[in-house]
Amino acid sequence: MAEKTFLDDQPGEECGIVGIFAPKEDVASMAYFALFALQHRGQEAAGIAVCDGESARVHKDVGMISHVFTPENLRSLRGSYAIGHTRYSTTGSSVLRNVQPFLIETRYGPLAIAHNGNLINTYALRRELLQRGVGLSSSSDSEVITMMLAGAEGATWEERIRKTMPNWRGAYSLVILTREGVFAVRDPWGFRPLSIGRLPSGGHAAASESCALRTIGCEAIREVKPGEVIRLSNTALSVLQAMPPANPLALCTFEHIYFSRPDSIWDGRSVHHVRQRLGEELAREAPAKADVVIPVPDSSIPAAIGYSRESGIPFNDGFIKNRYIGRTFIEPTDSLRKQGVALKFNALDENLRDKRVVMIDDSIVRGNTAGPLVKLLREAGAREVHMRITCPPITHPCFMGVDFGTFDELIAYRMTVEEIRCHVGADSLHFLSLQSMMRAIGRSGGYCNACYTGVYPLEVEPEQAKTGFETAIA
Repeated sequence: MAEKTFLDDQPGEECGIVGIFAPKEDVASMAYFALFALQHRGQEAAGIAVCDGESARVHKDVGMISHVFTPENLRSLRGSYAIGHTRYSTTGSSVLRNVQPFLIETRYGPLAIAHNGNLINTYALRRELLQRGVGLSSSSDSEVITMMLAGAEGATWEERIRKTMPNWRGAYSLVILTREGVFAVRDPWGFRPLSIGRLPSGGHAAASESCALRTIGCEAIREVKPGEVIRLSNTALSVLQAMPPANPLALCTFEHIYFSRPDSIWDGRSVHHVRQRLGEELAREAPAKADVVIPVPDSSIPAAIGYSRESGIPFNDGFIKNRYIGRTFIEPTDSLRKQGVALKFNALDENLRDKRVVMIDDSIVRGNTAGPLVKLLREAGAREVHMRITCPPITHPCFMGVDFGTFDELIAYRMTVEEIRCHVGADSLHFLSLQSMMRAIGRSGGYCNACYTGVYPLEVEPEQAKTGFETAIA
């Protein structure tokens, strides 16, 4: 597993999935480029599985997409349809046995699954499988989904999926590869994004974000509805409403705040425009007497633009980000480690010297990098630093696939806003209110905000740790 080069304060980016049905195309290469567009959602491992209507093959490994795949191993992945996955571990650690897609042989033929999300009843489902004599080779809830489908009854894969879905509680957006084709599946709460589009040369594709579909040339893109099962085909899509949508829905707010690329659509809304409105709401709710507004790159750039536009305070760059240092296979020396955030960010002295600065960031999760960022600004000559955060304080763990799973690691659970301000060394600190955040999104409900409120859309099992099933398999 790659080492983090600094004490990251951002939440883990979940996972990215893609599914393609395109008989006239090199589907493995298409999946590769779609996964590249989703690399921000997971940097720990990647895999692609393909099927030619008879047999299926998979190539997967730990590492970034560019490390895992080569022209040679992509050439061996021939078929008419493919699924792919880029991983950030939420249930199960980042080791090879947990890397997706999972590919097995079943009585119905080959079955491969790639999963974005996290089931909250994995422990019970896993125990049931083991009691039935089903062997498990990983500690991932995604393998549990795979094995349950492999044993499901029904004349078609649509029927097996429909019969099995009610057993899964939690977040799951899936792409499923079989001998008959590729299926896109989304849980009835709609936690995680999943979109589909038509390929210009024929066929269809599905992916976690619309930006990945546009990367491979898709047209007529729409989001998979909560509870839908869609079979990708060469002509019209086969759509099954396998489960009724939950009421209320529970879409993840953090897709707008941080996870999704700004050029994606989430819940019918441009992520970039929502982030600009978050900045505008911040400017109205927490004005500051300042000379310049700067973002913490990259996800906070649209919000900083919105704050600047609403407040009239000029926007400028304050940090330059090294976009290639996020994860590396080379562990930094002790002296480099002590530099912390400086490995990832450098400050632009000429834009900061003797300035009162408003620093816009999307969130403060663990509180590891906010202080060093404030210190960088002061060392660059900033006279004042006013932190503005585009979401409320994160006070509760997420059990639906975001990698902050315990209270103790959340600084806003341990400290008040004033204590956090003192801890990071800012002159002022403000978190956007829940009401203003939802106003920026343009919804009054239908979203999961449990990490801010502690009100979960489903009853959770807090004792289920991310690596809770690691002990049995070394």
